[in-house]
Amino acid sequence: MTDTLTLVKALRRPRLLIRAARYGMTDYRRDRDLRRLLRGARLPSPSQALGALIEQEARLEETRQSGDAAYSISRHIELLIAMMAEARLIPVNRDGPAGA
Repeated sequence: MTDTLTLVKALRRPRLLIRAARYGMTDYRRDRDLRRLLRGARLPSPSQALGALIEQEARLEETRQSGDAAYSISRHIELLIAMMAEARLIPVNRDGPAGA
């Protein structure tokens, strides 16, 4: 799942969106927010949730860049908040490759 984390780290979005998402992380509640964003009754693992959130955010980013009136900045910020919070829940192996 490090590929997904790499994707999140490589995201390039407007600074204002990222700052708003970082600020909003303090109010993130996984059980409430993730259910609403993913529209599911069961909470997925953080890595599964992150994959689904990345797909939704990518579609929303395309809408933003195209200038489509259907773009929702609040939805975009909510998705970024959830992505950042879920990425923090995924354990990272800091030991590096085995035998190195």
